[in-house]
Amino acid sequence: MTAGRWSVLERTAGPAPSPELVARQMLRRTGVVFRKTLEREKHGVTWRDLARACRLLEARGEIRGGRFVAGFDGEQYALPEAVTLLRSVRRRAEWPAGPQPVTVSAADPLNFRGILTPEEKVSPLTRQQVKVG
Repeated sequence: MTAGRWSVLERTAGPAPSPELVARQMLRRTGVVFRKTLEREKHGVTWRDLARACRLLEARGEIRGGRFVAGFDGEQYALPEAVTLLRSVRRRAEWPAGPQPVTVSAADPLNFRGILTPEEKVSPLTRQQVKVG
């Protein structure tokens, strides 16, 4: 049996990641970043700090600010190549056949079901597939 005085302490977290690093990671992963996309992240960066980092990246000409995803208010930022892709998808959506849905794993970073859509969230821990688009 252990004797003496002791206390249980909370584990100290490491240094918080820089908002610019988080912005770059999210942009590489999804191409577009806005407040609602931050909800699925677990890194402790606030939207205020992330938006400030995105504004700096935009001022340097590395990303673009604008309205890229319909139905969401506020600032949105995208990689230049994502802007080009989104424009081509929008043009295809205007065709009579419309956009074709894509099936992805529930663990895929593109699974924003329940975050960007009104449907119920699908846990990334399940082995389910979800339709995007």
